[in-house]
Amino acid sequence: MMTEFFMPMIPPTVTHQEKKIHVVNGKPVTYEPPELRDARAKLMSRLVRNRPEQPYTTGLRLTVKWLFPRGKHKDGEYRITKPDTDNLNKLLKDCMTEVGFWKDDALVASEICEKFWAETSGIYVRIEKL
Repeated sequence: MMTEFFMPMIPPTVTHQEKKIHVVNGKPVTYEPPELRDARAKLMSRLVRNRPEQPYTTGLRLTVKWLFPRGKHKDGEYRITKPDTDNLNKLLKDCMTEVGFWKDDALVASEICEKFWAETSGIYVRIEKL
């Protein structure tokens, strides 16, 4: 079983790292600012259309290519500016867990994550059983 798809969009640049903390009754409480909440909703609405019929239950390799609008860059040129790939993938994997790609993203034992400037922006995802 393998899952492969492309989600055309301008990828969100807000990441999981951007959760905020405030104090309620003397205790710290984390919350998602509106930009992070919007990015999560954008990803989930597109991911749900591509989820497998049955969630994965074995070890996986996840390949993700983040394709950002190229602007003055060459099509296919690596993006070497923020956000970091690990932060981008963290939010994506959390959303994939929520919509039912797998029970736990701990099943992802191998990750290939790249980010580029591209003429066609979006997120390419490939999931393979190990």
